[in-house]
Amino acid sequence: MSPAKSNCSSAFISAAIRAWPAPRCDGTANNALKVKPQDADRFAAKPPANVVAVLVYGPDSGLVRQRIEKLTLSVVEDLADPFRLADISDSELKSDPARLADEAAAISMLGGRRVVRLRGLGDGASKAVAAFLENPLGDALIVAEGGELGPRSSLRLLFEEAENAAALPCYADDASTLGEVIRARLGAAGLKAEPAAFEYLMAHLGSDRGVTQNELEKLVLYMGASAKGETREVTLADARECIGDNAGSSLDEVIDAALGGELENLDTALARARAADTNAVLILNMLSRHLMQLHLAAAHVENGSDLGGAMRSFRPPLHFKRKDAVTRQMKNWNRRKLDRALALALEAETQCKTTGSPAEAICGQTLFRIAQAARPARR
Repeated sequence: MSPAKSNCSSAFISAAIRAWPAPRCDGTANNALKVKPQDADRFAAKPPANVVAVLVYGPDSGLVRQRIEKLTLSVVEDLADPFRLADISDSELKSDPARLADEAAAISMLGGRRVVRLRGLGDGASKAVAAFLENPLGDALIVAEGGELGPRSSLRLLFEEAENAAALPCYADDASTLGEVIRARLGAAGLKAEPAAFEYLMAHLGSDRGVTQNELEKLVLYMGASAKGETREVTLADARECIGDNAGSSLDEVIDAALGGELENLDTALARARAADTNAVLILNMLSRHLMQLHLAAAHVENGSDLGGAMRSFRPPLHFKRKDAVTRQMKNWNRRKLDRALALALEAETQCKTTGSPAEAICGQTLFRIAQAARPARR
């Protein structure tokens, strides 16, 4: 590399870290890729070939996860493929910045492009990511997960200003987007909400895309399968039966008992959930979501946030009745243990969907394994 180019590279990295627009080496204006909010889902499903890294951030953690999954599936077919997926946490990237380039340049044993997922990034990772974007290695797609990053965040501006990267903000659904989500999910199941039911759903959903999808899934399961070509109506009574101000409270009891290592309470909460015909896959799905929220909150603490501030990152906000239980979970579960628990939950969900074994048994065994793992941390 010539001295002139070297100086320009150094200037690019320094400027990105200072959250200033990065200059091009030819002296022209930076040709950064701007993704409009209405185009974000299409972008995630098929990112342009020149984009090597995408930051997905914002307060809607459910939408963040959904778009990360879309981006990942644009490259790999199996979200559990160990040869084509690599995960690097914020703390791991800080301790070993070169690992990003190493993973991006690695070749899959069985062939195919790889995805490198960066978990829970904050502004402290800007320098390492900027260095990679200036000289990217390999053909892997880098998918970075961020929390609530403000307009002056150096990490956010780095992805927004780089020519070979993009940033996808994830905010709570507005009325128009929420209506589309509700109609699409119900329509896929051969259902249509009557006007009163639709208004009820609009009023009780929308704070978090993941919660919205889970609540709609509960409604679809409650309504049962539709015959091919049939469209059935969801009434207001149906919507109220499944989705309300206390929706999910029994699931919270199951999850909090498991992560608290409270075996007797877990047994009781599971019995109540089964009596209410709560779907085992839904329990595991909600467990995975909560573990991811804990993981992101733990990243906030590692980046200097206090415990209260980290817990305020939960979306939707924690109900006051759960705050004590979740505070204990934050103290007892570090990110490494959360990773293991999340792997168990995701594997159990896969087994429920593919093995034909009783889903209730798989779910129960997984929850009790997690509860047992929580017990030593309580001493």
